[in-house]
Amino acid sequence: MKKLFSTIICCLICSTAFMQVKPEWQDETIPFIGKEYPRTAFMTYSNVDKARSNDFNTSPDYKSLNGKWKFNWVPSYKKRPMNFYKTDFDDSAWGEIDVPANWEVNGYGTALYTNHPYEFCPRNPQPPLLPEENPVGSYRKYIEIPEQWNGKEIFLHIGAVKSGCYLYVNGTKVGYSEDSKTAVEYNITRYLKPGRNLIALEVYRWSTGSYLECQDFWRISGIERDVYLFAQSPVHLRDFSIQQDLDSTYKNGLFGLDLFLENANPRQTGQVTVSYQLESTSGTRVAEGTQTIKIDSIATVHFDTKIAQVAPWTAETPNLYQLFIRIEQPGKKPEIIPFRVGFRKLEIRGNQFLVNGRAVLIKGVNYHEHNEHTGHVLSKADMRKDFENMKRHNINAVRCCHYPQQRRFYELCDEFGFYVCNEANIESHGMGYNLRKGRTLGNNPNWLNAHIDRTINMYETGKNYPCVTFWSLGNEAGNGYNFYMTYNWLKSKDTTRPVQYERALLEWNTDIYCPQYPGATTLEKWGNTQTDRPYIMSEYAHAMGNSTGNLMDLWDVIYRYPNLQGGFIWDWIDQGILVQDEEGTPFWAYGGDFGENSPSDGNFLCNGVVGPDREPHPGLTEVKKVYQYVWFQPVDLRKGIIRVENRYDFTNLNQYTIEYTIQANTETVQSGTLPTQHLAPGANKQLTIPLRNVKNKPGTEYFLNLYVKSKQATSAVPAGYIVASEQFRLPDYTPAPVFRPTPEKTLAMEENGPEIHISGTNIDFVFNKQKGYVTSYRTNGIQYIAEDFGFQPNFWRGPTDNDYGNGMPSRQQGWKQASKNFKIAGIRTSTSATNTNLTITYRLQETNSKYHVSYTLYPSGMIHVACHLETQPDVPELPRIGVRFRIPTDMNQLEYLGRGPEENYCDRNNGTLIGHYKSTAEQQYVPYVRPQENGHKTETRWLALTDKTGKGLLFIADSNFMEFNVSHNRIEDFDGEESNRPYQWQNFTKDESHDPLMAKNRKPKQTHVNDIFPRNFVEVCLDHRMMGVAGDDSWGSQPYLKYRLPTNKDYHWSFTILPIKNNTEINEKLRYQYLP
Repeated sequence: MKKLFSTIICCLICSTAFMQVKPEWQDETIPFIGKEYPRTAFMTYSNVDKARSNDFNTSPDYKSLNGKWKFNWVPSYKKRPMNFYKTDFDDSAWGEIDVPANWEVNGYGTALYTNHPYEFCPRNPQPPLLPEENPVGSYRKYIEIPEQWNGKEIFLHIGAVKSGCYLYVNGTKVGYSEDSKTAVEYNITRYLKPGRNLIALEVYRWSTGSYLECQDFWRISGIERDVYLFAQSPVHLRDFSIQQDLDSTYKNGLFGLDLFLENANPRQTGQVTVSYQLESTSGTRVAEGTQTIKIDSIATVHFDTKIAQVAPWTAETPNLYQLFIRIEQPGKKPEIIPFRVGFRKLEIRGNQFLVNGRAVLIKGVNYHEHNEHTGHVLSKADMRKDFENMKRHNINAVRCCHYPQQRRFYELCDEFGFYVCNEANIESHGMGYNLRKGRTLGNNPNWLNAHIDRTINMYETGKNYPCVTFWSLGNEAGNGYNFYMTYNWLKSKDTTRPVQYERALLEWNTDIYCPQYPGATTLEKWGNTQTDRPYIMSEYAHAMGNSTGNLMDLWDVIYRYPNLQGGFIWDWIDQGILVQDEEGTPFWAYGGDFGENSPSDGNFLCNGVVGPDREPHPGLTEVKKVYQYVWFQPVDLRKGIIRVENRYDFTNLNQYTIEYTIQANTETVQSGTLPTQHLAPGANKQLTIPLRNVKNKPGTEYFLNLYVKSKQATSAVPAGYIVASEQFRLPDYTPAPVFRPTPEKTLAMEENGPEIHISGTNIDFVFNKQKGYVTSYRTNGIQYIAEDFGFQPNFWRGPTDNDYGNGMPSRQQGWKQASKNFKIAGIRTSTSATNTNLTITYRLQETNSKYHVSYTLYPSGMIHVACHLETQPDVPELPRIGVRFRIPTDMNQLEYLGRGPEENYCDRNNGTLIGHYKSTAEQQYVPYVRPQENGHKTETRWLALTDKTGKGLLFIADSNFMEFNVSHNRIEDFDGEESNRPYQWQNFTKDESHDPLMAKNRKPKQTHVNDIFPRNFVEVCLDHRMMGVAGDDSWGSQPYLKYRLPTNKDYHWSFTILPIKNNTEINEKLRYQYLP
């Protein structure tokens, strides 16, 4: 019945092709002609040794067509060479292009990026209409067919080509396809001849298929995956289907194998012996079977068996069995086909999704194909690096957004262990979701063929991979009749995997409720609601730029409710394309950087937890922490008693070691390794850490740091790698003694015009009343203020992408102006036996606020700075509260006690431990694709800034700690509004206003990393606090209330500045607490 249903669908599509009156690329009812029914990608080998490695290049039946092809590109289909596919066509004037390669990153056409509009018609699209200026690329390649292929069936495999693609062989049209993200194969045997043969492809940038490919990524074209030929005997294995399930005890494997055989010469009945062998993870043969049949045209051979005590496959334990299928025919060499098998049972029970009987949490990311050099062309090395990085950051699931991936992707996911959400290449976001006629294509019967075709392609090419855990009908394409049909089709083919679809919401055609971008409050509501199905977010935590805030808040809710089972972060990689400016400086380009007035959504495609170069962003550290599988809770820290919980689903904690250290400020006073913990998945127990060296010394904070490390190396994680960590501040802190300065010769104070000059034997301090800030601070003979830019109020940061999304640059603009336009409302001075005090009161007119800064100066050069901000409740919240100043460029060495080493913020610092860190100003810079606030540190006890000899300044926070940025750049460098770059115009309509006044403080500008160059100073921002970076989404979500700085209260904070002659003085100075 399943086979019949598939045949009916194909016949329906093919019959439509016979009735066509317009070319296929303009006809929405014809998604293909002439192609083979989709199948599992496999290769035949001559022996088991070669089959075991499954390297296609070693097969005598494989011939890669990757490499140089003759190529011609025209900007309009009407200018294309009409007879290019003929063998007598002269292509000597053509250039060459690599296959695979995207046109636009090789100089052909314009790379475009839009999010949900169609790039070729951003407003009011009228499907199936396409633009007249539709570029076409024409490809030609002569090939030689190997002699040993004589008498065999020969197939052409095109891994992915965007968009509409016609195939010609030796001047004859073979077929057409337009699903640009799944492989298309053609049997070209009857079109070939001895000797040289011409393969010609005509590729249209846009086809009717483009209406279903409105995904949030670069809209670029060309052949994006491998192209190759493969040969099979006339009687050959057409495809196969593997059952790799578990019985109800979850201990025994249920193995089934259906082999679909085909005889290309039905006049001659073929005899064939088919057999299989299945080897366990240790290489032991655990099952086998043989059948001999005669075949006229098609035949199916079925095997099944039960295998006792299998090693099951999960994301934690990716145990793979090796399957060998053997095809033997009289007088011919045997053909061996390898594939890997993973036994697992996928179920939905009530409102929980189960793997092998256990409810699992999906700790996932969305994954686009992207390489900074090649666009959508991805190598196996790229994917392997990605998967290693994911595993090292506790990621266990990947959603294919929003199209199926290539063969190597699934093989690596099988090997590394990822739960994969395999998604059909369907997104018609630009049409909206309205079910009425003329709107969503998901409810338009003219587009049923295309929806069905793409669903079949996804299923048939991905059905045998153990990692494929969910099927997804598509993304953001509305709902309706076409998706009801594709859901039913998938359910008729596969009863073992759940089917999900985000736009179905809670309709019947999704087995999982998979919404997008809920916040913690929404999650709490759904957790309390007890949904009728599992709740797994298809997209959440929009990681655009400096983002991923409040991730722990989301997971605190998820960990509490059984029906909330995680989700997929949006997304893995920033999609910047590496180019060079006129001076040869590299930068990552994004939407709007190519073409003139091109439709664009700017840098909205740079939402990754890794950069375009695949290097992790600091936010990935937070993901690792939130996703970790081993958690600790305090029980009685005075006695060293804690509780450890094993949140792995299938792994005993005895596979890991637990190490601990006790830190006393900057010193490790105790360390050890706990005995191996035999703790089953889901279990917890109390542990006692022997606290031998906690002496409760005054001024010393003691921290218990716990590290869970891998014992054995895996394909992604080396032995001894930290997979989880925790930190507890031990109780009973005793403050350090208060520093009591001895009376010295009083400091001299004089006013000279606009300057207030305070000086002594070891200090020279100048406050400029006209400028409103300190312009000189000299101690130990060194001037520590650069460019006369001394201590001054600061409430602003370079707006992040999330800031722009929630309107912060406009809403909080008053605080930016207050940071520049502060006016002195009063000055008070006083002198005592030990110090001189200068207190400045600033009037912040734009925010109707007052800021009091008190400088208490000592003859030693020490300064105590106390700040008091008086705010008004009707004023928007603050971005930050602090001071900033500049110091000489050679004072670029930093050392501190606080959270690190990665950049962190108040709503994204769970993954960073309080510790003693050393770095440089240069290393603090984080190169976000669009420059913005970066490099911040929280919960800092003290900060030392010195030159390489150790001379410099020590900043000690008050008991509330402080935060800081240290950079070779100004805040203004990361505030795009201060640049001379154009705004990120969308250009969706011809009459769109480009009025800079309308865009000011509302739209980000087209800034890049090449706009950032080191200044000849170090700028320091010392903060009481900075607000969080937020992270639920990038188009409205603000930091959660507890991570904001409201204006309904006053703020008091202080810090002390101490000159130091070398680094050894730091510990001496830290023996005291400093009070005004």
